[in-house]
Amino acid sequence: MRTVSDRGSAPRVAFVTLGCKVNQAESDAIASLLPVAQVVRDRAEADIIVVNTCTVTGEADHKARKAVRHALAQPKRPTVIVTGCLVAIDAASVASLGDRVIAEPDKERVRAWVAELAGVTEYPVVALRANGRARVQLKVEDGCDAFCSYCIIPYARGVPRAVPLHDIVDSVEALVSAGVTEVVLTGINIGRYDDRGATLPDVLEAVAATGIARIRISSIEPRDIDERLLEVAARTPAFCRHLHVPLQSGSDTVLARMGRPYTTAEFAGRVSAVREVLGSAAISTDVIAGFPGETDTEHAETVEFVERMRFSRLHVFRYSARAGTPAATMEDQVSPPVRASRAGELRSCGERLMEVAAETMRGRSAELLVERVARAEADGLRRIEGTTREYLRVVAVHESARPGDLVTVVLGGLLASGAVESMVESSR
Repeated sequence: MRTVSDRGSAPRVAFVTLGCKVNQAESDAIASLLPVAQVVRDRAEADIIVVNTCTVTGEADHKARKAVRHALAQPKRPTVIVTGCLVAIDAASVASLGDRVIAEPDKERVRAWVAELAGVTEYPVVALRANGRARVQLKVEDGCDAFCSYCIIPYARGVPRAVPLHDIVDSVEALVSAGVTEVVLTGINIGRYDDRGATLPDVLEAVAATGIARIRISSIEPRDIDERLLEVAARTPAFCRHLHVPLQSGSDTVLARMGRPYTTAEFAGRVSAVREVLGSAAISTDVIAGFPGETDTEHAETVEFVERMRFSRLHVFRYSARAGTPAATMEDQVSPPVRASRAGELRSCGERLMEVAAETMRGRSAELLVERVARAEADGLRRIEGTTREYLRVVAVHESARPGDLVTVVLGGLLASGAVESMVESSR
């Protein structure tokens, strides 16, 4: 194999990450552990492009292959290392996309491929770095054994496996030392975390003990929100008052066809428990529109349930059949136009709910984590942008706050961009 180091300098590596937050956490971890390469944002400058794929739906497969072809077409004719769930399911078809493609299902080996391409045979272990981010995704669990009828991920990632608790603590301590303000604990099925008896509440306690200012959980299944988790979350000041709890459908009959292990009444009970224990906690969710066999009545049930739950944010996905899943061969597949129409209605519902959530918070003080700073050309004002503990995206005018700062703001109205316009009260 001709190494990219033959070109006369250390290789430049770009990342293309598709799919879930776990993929983003994994890409970040790989990038932070590359001592022999320079990570760049512009793919046109890259000697190596790492494409971290998703395969949750047929559409995700299409996007992944398109991303690989686009990477191969870059002007420096880069080597393209493809990893992620699509490669775990179908490495051969990915490898066939080009003679500069390396299909690597084991993400732990991506770093070794970069080193080999750089002509390096030995390299030091490098501590996890924040890469200048104030908010970092950290994978603490992998795998799922739920086997929902629409999902291929259990076949791609295997059974639940926990990152050892001491490794999580070491990583968070390194991030705190690097100036990270918020860590987002991610996993494919994070509620199934089990490291020799240590469960997710133990992770929260151990991470909080590092002194990190804010802790967030990326997504958790309703059945895994138990009394102990809520009790630990309630007495942990660093825990952000926001949970993302996937619903997928507000119809019991659709949930049964999906293989989801709860009813709408059970889901509502978990949401009620969260709000009782965590007070004004915001709850966001995922919903799939147009699942096979979904009737007009079942869709209407979903819209009604979503509105009743008063979610702060709604992530809507049109059902896209994934070959190899039971749902892909179910009868009564919903037509694409109907799927699109139902998704549109749910998105409109989500926009209304987001407006209600923002209006409920108007006039209140909130803690904003500054993530981005920009000076607008139109009015010359320097604006900061970031998220509150309730996962509201906020924009405010501030002349000195920098990424990583915590700023107290008074929340205003919702802008067309979906962010809340705010006034700064104080900063630290």
